[in-house]
Amino acid sequence: MAAGVAEPARRVTIVEPRATWPAEFDSIAATLQRALGPLVVRIDHIGSTAVPDLPAKDLIDIQVTVATLDRKRLAPALARAGFLDREDIGQDHRPPGTTGPDEGWRKLFFQAGSGRPVNVHVRVAGAPNQRYALLFRDYLRAHPESAAAYARLKRALAALGIEPGVYAEVKDPACDLIFIAAEDWAVRSDWALR
Repeated sequence: MAAGVAEPARRVTIVEPRATWPAEFDSIAATLQRALGPLVVRIDHIGSTAVPDLPAKDLIDIQVTVATLDRKRLAPALARAGFLDREDIGQDHRPPGTTGPDEGWRKLFFQAGSGRPVNVHVRVAGAPNQRYALLFRDYLRAHPESAAAYARLKRALAALGIEPGVYAEVKDPACDLIFIAAEDWAVRSDWALR
């Protein structure tokens, strides 16, 4: 770009579900497992690409569950595997009505340095934000009508041409509503982390 010319703002693009997303997750998860070894408690495919038939940003979200958020040990291992530490992102959105200390919503966040867009959310086993991601995913998997409504919202927001940060801020209250329903469903269905 020429000097003095601003780069165009990034926009959110929602794509139709891709059959390749689960296999792509499996491949990335294997890379993360090799890189982190015994530091990993579990690795899960989360976010919209983890919900069958749900349109999404073409971005694989992965949750790496660990015993402790030890950046000094985790960041170098993830860097060797090609993931950049986003030190500016260290806290998840906290839904209204949640209790307990803010510590339960802390995370480490990494992104693929090149190639396939990937977000890696590193969270502590048993923390509320670790549970949230899995409950949210499982609720949408079990409730296609809720997933379809969520897809309509995401498409409508993307059509506005807003930047990714604004997109997330506007989407958070809808996610809060889904989470409230998911909590009720978890009690009724005896859902638990598996």
